[in-house]
Amino acid sequence: MLVFHKRNITLPAFKNLLSICQTVKINFCVTTLLSTKNNEDALKGNAMANLLRKPTVTSGKCHNITKESANWRYVGFGLYKLEAGETVTESTGELEVILVLVEGKAAITAAGQNFGEMGERMSVFERLAPHCLYVPNGEKWEAKATTACTLAVCTAPGKGNNKAQLLGPVGITLTPRGKGQNTRFINNIAMEDREVADSLLVTEVFTPAGNWSSYPSHRHDEDNYPDMTYLEETYYHRLNPSQGFAVQRVYTEDGSLDETMSVGDGDVVLVPKGHHPCAAPYGYDLYYLNVMAGPLRKWRFKNDPAHDWIAQQDAEDISPSVAP
Repeated sequence: MLVFHKRNITLPAFKNLLSICQTVKINFCVTTLLSTKNNEDALKGNAMANLLRKPTVTSGKCHNITKESANWRYVGFGLYKLEAGETVTESTGELEVILVLVEGKAAITAAGQNFGEMGERMSVFERLAPHCLYVPNGEKWEAKATTACTLAVCTAPGKGNNKAQLLGPVGITLTPRGKGQNTRFINNIAMEDREVADSLLVTEVFTPAGNWSSYPSHRHDEDNYPDMTYLEETYYHRLNPSQGFAVQRVYTEDGSLDETMSVGDGDVVLVPKGHHPCAAPYGYDLYYLNVMAGPLRKWRFKNDPAHDWIAQQDAEDISPSVAP
């Protein structure tokens, strides 16, 4: 009977076994083979479901991704959609927090300080610099919406080395990156050139319709500084118009992880390891908010060797004729 669990059983051997089995045993054997295939399909489906997180509600706390629910060690991501007059309060505990006013305005207090009304852009696709606030671990923060607003809560382990402070819009400049159909526009909120956090690296990216982003494919999943750093990452996606979709692939070079997802407005994609390029279809602009964290607050990555020629071509401005 154990032979029937082997999916690589040869056809002659299978026929021979069938000839000596009772009818009930034949049915059992065939069911076992089909169940094995179904289980593998289900596991693959679960893998995608675990990477692609849909909003759980349409208002209030729409996302609540923790280290535990993501099954990793560093990054957390929450998202509130509030109506004017609604208030949310949280304690940071062991985590540091960067609050990002994705859209709308809110009056925010944190760590015993009143930071007043924050926010400017009413649509994220205005591409204005975001209003952001850093809150250290061991503190509380409160946000009272003064208009309808979308508030992102980016978290990672804190060490108490930084004080509560405004991170934007002052100090954030929209910067182009890439060439041609790989052009996108970056608002660096808290990357390593700004010593404003213990663990968190946060940035937002605007990708025009028809363009690629997080491309050429790159990974940062090895704790091997300065060659590479281990950074977990979340992508919070928005589409304009909102009925659109984007495409994101998360894959490893050895094929142990390879998921391509249709991403909707408001979805979050988790990147535990591997490469993670995005594409914005023609007609739909793409925005995403990146949150990264790991044991070292530095961003060092490696491109997929199969596609690194694109980065080299862009950097050196060599002729496309030499590319594979």
